[in-house]
Amino acid sequence: MEKYLRENFSVQPKNPSEAALLRWRSAVSVVKNPRRRFRMVANLAHRADAEEKRRKLQSPINLSSDLLLRMLYQLESEYNKEKIRVALYVQKAALHFITAGSQGGDDMLAKQRREAGFKIDPEGLANIIRSHDIDCLAHHEGVEGVARDVLVSLELGVSSLDVELRQKIYGLNRHAEKTPRSFWMFVWDAMQDLTLIILMVCALVSVGVGILTEGWPKGMYDGVGIILCIMLVVFVTSISDYKQSLQFKDLDKEKKNISIQVTRDGRRQKVSIHDIVVGDIVHLSIGDIVPADGLLISGFGLLIDESSLSGESEPVNVDQKKPYLLSGTTVQDGSAKMLVISVGMRTEWGRLMDTLSEGGDDETPLQVKLNGVATIIGKIGLGFALLTFVVLTGRFLLGKIAHHQITKWSLDDASKLLNFFATAVIIIVVAVPEGLPLAVTLSLAFAMKKLMKDKALVRHLSACETMGSAGCICTDKTGTLTTNHMVVDKIWICGQTKAIKSGNKENVLKPSISEQIFDLLLQSIFQNTGSEIVKGQDGKNKIMGTPTESALLEFGLLLGGDSKLYNDKYKIVKVEPFNSVRKKMSVLVAIPDGTKKFRAFIKGASEIVLKLCDEVVNEDGKVIHLNEQRRNSITEVINGFASEALRTLCIAFKDIEGSSESDSIPEDKYTLIAIVGIKDPVRPGVKEAVKTCLEAGITVRMVTGDNLNTAKAIARECGILTDGIAIEGPDFRNKSPQEMEDIIPKIQVMARSLPLDKHTLVTNLRNVFNEVVAVTGDGTNDAPALHEADIGLAMGIAGTEVAKENADVIVLDDNFTTIVNVTRWGRAVYINIQKFVQFQLTVNVVALMLNFVSACVSGSAPLTAVQMLWVNMIMDTLGALALATEPPHDGLMKRPPIGKNAKFITRIMWRNIIGQSIYQIIVLLVLKFRGEQILKLNGPDSTIVLNTVIFNTFVFCQVFNEINSRDMEKINVFQGMFSSWVFLMVMAVTICFQAIIVEFLGTFAQTVPLSWKMWLVCVLIGAVSLVIAGVLKCIPVPTSNYDFVVTQHDGYEELPSGPEQA
Repeated sequence: MEKYLRENFSVQPKNPSEAALLRWRSAVSVVKNPRRRFRMVANLAHRADAEEKRRKLQSPINLSSDLLLRMLYQLESEYNKEKIRVALYVQKAALHFITAGSQGGDDMLAKQRREAGFKIDPEGLANIIRSHDIDCLAHHEGVEGVARDVLVSLELGVSSLDVELRQKIYGLNRHAEKTPRSFWMFVWDAMQDLTLIILMVCALVSVGVGILTEGWPKGMYDGVGIILCIMLVVFVTSISDYKQSLQFKDLDKEKKNISIQVTRDGRRQKVSIHDIVVGDIVHLSIGDIVPADGLLISGFGLLIDESSLSGESEPVNVDQKKPYLLSGTTVQDGSAKMLVISVGMRTEWGRLMDTLSEGGDDETPLQVKLNGVATIIGKIGLGFALLTFVVLTGRFLLGKIAHHQITKWSLDDASKLLNFFATAVIIIVVAVPEGLPLAVTLSLAFAMKKLMKDKALVRHLSACETMGSAGCICTDKTGTLTTNHMVVDKIWICGQTKAIKSGNKENVLKPSISEQIFDLLLQSIFQNTGSEIVKGQDGKNKIMGTPTESALLEFGLLLGGDSKLYNDKYKIVKVEPFNSVRKKMSVLVAIPDGTKKFRAFIKGASEIVLKLCDEVVNEDGKVIHLNEQRRNSITEVINGFASEALRTLCIAFKDIEGSSESDSIPEDKYTLIAIVGIKDPVRPGVKEAVKTCLEAGITVRMVTGDNLNTAKAIARECGILTDGIAIEGPDFRNKSPQEMEDIIPKIQVMARSLPLDKHTLVTNLRNVFNEVVAVTGDGTNDAPALHEADIGLAMGIAGTEVAKENADVIVLDDNFTTIVNVTRWGRAVYINIQKFVQFQLTVNVVALMLNFVSACVSGSAPLTAVQMLWVNMIMDTLGALALATEPPHDGLMKRPPIGKNAKFITRIMWRNIIGQSIYQIIVLLVLKFRGEQILKLNGPDSTIVLNTVIFNTFVFCQVFNEINSRDMEKINVFQGMFSSWVFLMVMAVTICFQAIIVEFLGTFAQTVPLSWKMWLVCVLIGAVSLVIAGVLKCIPVPTSNYDFVVTQHDGYEELPSGPEQA
């Protein structure tokens, strides 16, 4: 079975090949209800159509545009390129104008717009963007003119009181979404089950035949009983599926809800992307997604990735000459402010999304594998059903031949043949485990909902499942292992080291350094920054920006500085924002003395900035040459700060004469002002979480851009760095492939790393060492590593939107403990599905053998159609609810990860399935053939009483076996059961409904009320399965061929991998 599953039902958890997706689809057979079973499976045909439409739409205008684009990229002149580009946009805008004109306008909205004072309509604003024509923008007097037309101040932004009116006139910033499926659509899907339709027809025929042979109303009970049971199955299934769909809908809303920084009511604040309106002033920085179509107000070095719209990978420079920003594109570099002029379906992105019909998410490996298991079992069940029908029919025909009645047929004979056929169909209903693949969806939906409460947003279904197999976590330091609440703890300036205390204020520095150097330090802090000091609703200062920047600005405010004073006095000419490759930020400001003098400031990673300096400010506040001795002394200061787990930054400046605005910011000959040591404490609980990972066989590696000594100090505190290697990024990337192969298993810390180093490490761990790797990332440049990893984990607070888009899970609180929780739930999902499979296969085996043997020996099946449908619901929908939603327990993190090649149905599971099946089959067959003597039943109703006892015993065997399945290895299966309310509720519903069926619905279910003694017998026989399970779990099972033992760097010995230890 495992070989067959591996060959035909195996897909990668991330970015599976189309060949693998097509292979398992072609291998699936014996499907009762394709609509329901494949509801959560990607539609490859729709996906292909969507991709084709996207390609057509990304070209401005079909064939002629393709030819022009080829010409565009053959031309060398940028001027010619831009002319053709504008021509295409003008052509496209003209088409939109014609389309819009043919549709007509909304007179009521136009009237409201004029009354409100807006001078331009939504279509007019949209055409400004669509045309990409600078003359069109000039006609409206540029960005300032458009702002006047939409009644907004570029300084103060939109008033909160106007938001609702703007949404009414210019539209909501939401794209067209599919109409959500109603509950009745799920009912319709559930009714498409072929076997249920056949049973429904059989039931109707049975009603007709029954009334003719037995009269009214007795003759209709059997058929009506089947119909009622089918309706119950349909409604219970539909309710379960509908609730799942609501959970996924809520999670989908969370995925799309992005926070955007805007200026409203004169202050900078965060709002939801869905609340963006025309006229909003949006602040953009590296990694942000452009939330709507707009125009550039101001910015520095803005580089936009438009590949999502145009299909072209080359980024576009956006400046005052080309100020157009399109929704759905991303900021690759630089920062800017933009004026929103089109939202929602009037944006280019909205139009593109409206035309596409996506094919859905890829199915997860477990879903595919369980489709394979369902196919195998379905084929076996189909064979048994046919064989049972042949045996029953054969015995019936032989009986007629023996009594010389083969030529005499009555309605009673037709009814018997119909019952034989119904029995065969019922066997197929029970034998084909349609609920297996859907149990994965149920379990994942439950886990995702719980993880959402625990601050983890799962973006892709497979990630939750794959996380249970993670053997390595490559984690960032800042914000993940540490609190991300940074404060300046120490500063080295003018040859002196000062400890900073919150109560000391400017007295810390002012007495010991000159006024000029003090002023220079404050200027560098307030002007060379990517953050902003804004007034909160309470009137107090609030800093918007990264934690590092915020720490420096808080320090500047602590020293008594005023950011507005410096920004009003010195005009910022050019900015080079910080990113993870440069590891520094630079700014060029004009000195207001009437001369062409400029001053450059630089701050960033200490080693990098120090290399760019050739002078330093000494103890007397004078600038002196930075010789080798002084450089070594400063390096010791940096290392001293780092060894105290402080993040170190160097701040430097350079005065420039005769520069111009077009000149780049210099890259050398700076004067060092200060070294700042920023404290970022380790998060509470991280050390314990790391220890949990190590005990679970998961290697934790820290990959950070920080100083090596800082990284080592934090790693030791967290328990990550033990006896392994700490290496710097430059050393790592210069190694040969063979050297990398030798050193990677020993690496515990990588400092001063680039995103490329992280990507290289992940690629090697996956491809060379065959590990399942989880990676955290927050920056735009982390996107390749997040995409390459088996599980990409983006930071919800510090992470850019680009990082989040490429991630599988968003860690909303940026906490390493949350990552461990995701791992715990990932393992729980896998184990829960194994429990459910073990339970369902046991029911399958017992039901098949019981009916088949009874049919062969006695010529009748002991369980009726109604009874079998009830059993099917117990093992399918209710069983999945009970077992697939069990919460994780601490024991899950005491075993190693589930190996990539581990068998899904393990030897331990087969031991339990076979053992329980043998017990149940023997007990039930003994009751079938010797029950009347054993139970001392006599009288005319002894047969129906016995059949009721068999049915009741069979159900209670499944109830207790469901409890057994809670743990596949431990004898104590009651541990944690009373804290799992879903499990207890399912058990209570099953037992109560069983009692109702037996005691009150006998007319339809063909049962009779039982005495308390018979009830006790049924319950006790079922309860013996607990004892049987305990005995079975004492039988040792040999480890599989896929097990291995590895000693981890932390000294823990990994147990044999695979779910045998589950």
